[in-house]
Amino acid sequence: MFQVYVTDHLAPPAEIEVRELAGLARVDCLLARGHHELKGRVDDADALIIFHEITLPADVIAGLQRCRVIVRGGVGYDNVDLEAATARGIPVCNVPDYGVDEVADHAILLTLACSRGLARTERQLRRTLQPWDCHSVEPVPRLAGATMGIVGLGRIGAATAMRAKAMRMRVIAYDPYLRPGLEKSFGVPMVDLDTLLAESDVVSLHTPLTGETRHLIDARALSKMKPTALLVNTARGAVVDTAALAEALGAGRLAGAGIDVLPQEPPTASDPLIQLWRQEDPVVNLVITPHTAFYSEAGVVEIRTKAAREVARVLRGEAPKYCVNRELIG
Repeated sequence: MFQVYVTDHLAPPAEIEVRELAGLARVDCLLARGHHELKGRVDDADALIIFHEITLPADVIAGLQRCRVIVRGGVGYDNVDLEAATARGIPVCNVPDYGVDEVADHAILLTLACSRGLARTERQLRRTLQPWDCHSVEPVPRLAGATMGIVGLGRIGAATAMRAKAMRMRVIAYDPYLRPGLEKSFGVPMVDLDTLLAESDVVSLHTPLTGETRHLIDARALSKMKPTALLVNTARGAVVDTAALAEALGAGRLAGAGIDVLPQEPPTASDPLIQLWRQEDPVVNLVITPHTAFYSEAGVVEIRTKAAREVARVLRGEAPKYCVNRELIG
């Protein structure tokens, strides 16, 4: 029997994983809260399933004696040291096709909440009950005819674009890695990043976190956006320089932001964006959710099932379906 560890997030019993790996592997849930809790506990792993609550650095990977695959239960895999795993000949896989509807829905939710001033108005009225009329939500732009700029036109970005188009928004996109011509299938014109920032009334981020995209939205990028524009991030927290975002929002150089992901989770009370969000007066048009865009009960079943099936494929000697360091499998 092979040995599979679920490093974090998932408490035993792991019914889905046990079912998918029945007769093939034992499954143990470690509920680690940090990578330091993995040292000496995963050395005998034939496979690891890692979620989003911890990182898997090079020193932990170096201790893996017989690991055949690391599966990230999610789309992003920036919490796994890909270079270290590749050097050890360990395939790293993700689950890129789960939660598309959930995250796209959440991006639209944040867009609507910010554009309609939902959180800001509700917080003000809760204290004062005044003014109990349309003046409490001013200004409210019309989304129909407004421009949404999608940064990253992958599965989730495309799904968000289709939802925005259904709301009769104009949609443009920036994605230097999109296969040429694919944007024609979506009816979404491609532009450069500066053009997208300058023209968009809503900028929605759907890019993975890489060295290239870390702080892609920094003070310079924010300065190119309209002061009436909104920023929505359901991708990765570090794609945005949150200190620069807090400064732009506080100074009124940006109309609002809807944020589901932060560079550090959970955040500290000293985080400038969190301080701005918790500020009672004046209330800023800022909606923050606790990394929940991916979540639905059905979505969790899907991600766990697909992650376990990827492990099973590799342990049976088959090629993985979603390997991100593909140079290892040819």
